[in-house]
Amino acid sequence: MGSLPEHELLGDFTSPRPFTADTVVAAPPAPGVHVVLDRDTIVYVGWTGNLRRRLRQHLTGNRESSVLHKQVGELLDRQGCPSTAPDIAAWLGRQTVSWCESTTPKELKAELVTTFGPRFNHRID
Repeated sequence: MGSLPEHELLGDFTSPRPFTADTVVAAPPAPGVHVVLDRDTIVYVGWTGNLRRRLRQHLTGNRESSVLHKQVGELLDRQGCPSTAPDIAAWLGRQTVSWCESTTPKELKAELVTTFGPRFNHRID
């Protein structure tokens, strides 16, 4: 799978790991920022007060609980038929995820979105 792009903002991030339930369990229940990668391209940046819980919501939640889950579902819907939660989890499972703990996650997310322009980030909040 891919690797993180070379950039100083990503220096404290974990190595990319498959975005699966096993990986989510390894994430700390701490504030931080996470990036989802399609090969070597960052496609989503998120911030949270609890990395483990938020990654689980992306992977196994629903379209109302996660903007990433919603947008991946919309992408898959455009490919022919309505996608299900397992379809979305399978797509995410083919991607990688990386994270870092942060005391200023909202600010770090904003910098990353500005720098990389991920396709699944419609707005900074």
